[in-house]
Amino acid sequence: MNADKLIAKIKTHPAYDQVGMILCHNGVVRGTSRDGRTVTGLRVTVDRERLTRVLTEQRARAGIVDVQVEIAADTDLSIGDDVMMLVVAGDIRENVIGVLTDTLNAIKTTVTAKTEHFT
Repeated sequence: MNADKLIAKIKTHPAYDQVGMILCHNGVVRGTSRDGRTVTGLRVTVDRERLTRVLTEQRARAGIVDVQVEIAADTDLSIGDDVMMLVVAGDIRENVIGVLTDTLNAIKTTVTAKTEHFT
């Protein structure tokens, strides 16, 4: 998983001259769950059809040039491994930050499901 590759893809977009900001999120496997239990790793599944819908919706928002995402799906991940890389490019920070937040929340709540492994 590599943010540079996602950014390079965005830079080939025909409307790249409208980009004033690129914002990245890199989600990693942490050593504790939200409830404080020790985690040894996790596995993520992805609803690909729903992901396509979310990306289409977010790319259509005002000021957004492109949204790219890579998710480490259907593989056992260990502490520190990259889970998701999300990159949003757009005109101004108010548009880009909002879309990154909304896209991330939509992916986490409606696209992916994770199974945490505990000690």
